Amino acid sequence: MKVEMAEGRDFSKDFATDSVGFILNETALKKVGYKEPLGKRLTFWGKRGTIIGIVKDFHFNSMHVPINPLVLRLGEKFSYGMAMVRTQPGKTKEALAGLEKLCKTLNPQFPFAYQFSDEEYQKLYKSEQMVEKLSNWFAFLAIFISCLGLLGLAMFTAEQRTKEFGIRKVLGASASSLFTLLSRDYIILVSIAFVVASPLAWWAMHNWLQNFAYQTNIPWWVFAIAGVTALLIALLTISFQALKSALANPVKSLRSE
Repeated sequence: MKVEMAEGRDFSKDFATDSVGFILNETALKKVGYKEPLGKRLTFWGKRGTIIGIVKDFHFNSMHVPINPLVLRLGEKFSYGMAMVRTQPGKTKEALAGLEKLCKTLNPQFPFAYQFSDEEYQKLYKSEQMVEKLSNWFAFLAIFISCLGLLGLAMFTAEQRTKEFGIRKVLGASASSLFTLLSRDYIILVSIAFVVASPLAWWAMHNWLQNFAYQTNIPWWVFAIAGVTALLIALLTISFQALKSALANPVKSLRSE
């Protein structure tokens, strides 16, 4: 399984005493407290043995929990259990066929069953995967509904200020200044919403990360990107109506009822 040894050696057929040998991970060694563990006696599972090796810590549970102490020993006489097999890339089908043949040869009365370890580990994060899908859909719906409301508000505002824009254009206002005038209020509102939402988002994400034993920091640029994206979406939503009002014929605007 490509587990690396920190000290000592793996089990070997060359040493008959390995039947009562133990291999500990680094976390278990810290619990035991040995400074020079190799060759030291250890009693575990009611069996006495000798420590022959120390493996580097590796994850055998989900990231929700820290690495626990692990003690490995040979179990040649166990009447139950599973065998873990690493297959060569691209030869999974051949390996499964060979394992099935071997299983039927050793115990023809027992059905051959197998699982893929990556799929089993993936099941440990089903809740996170479901939350991801729901978050994506709800975020899309929230943005879509917000854009519809923003577009409707922009159209209503532009209609209410049609004559104002006509007068400003007659007095020499440029199309860009009128576009800025109509967009400014919405940019301010989106900015205020961003300032209010950012601490709440950080608090929610921070609490969610507490479910994991190993956590990452939430960088500031994530919120910066979210804020800029929100502003761009707001500008794109109202840009059509803003440009339409800014480029409208002032004569028609002043004549409109």
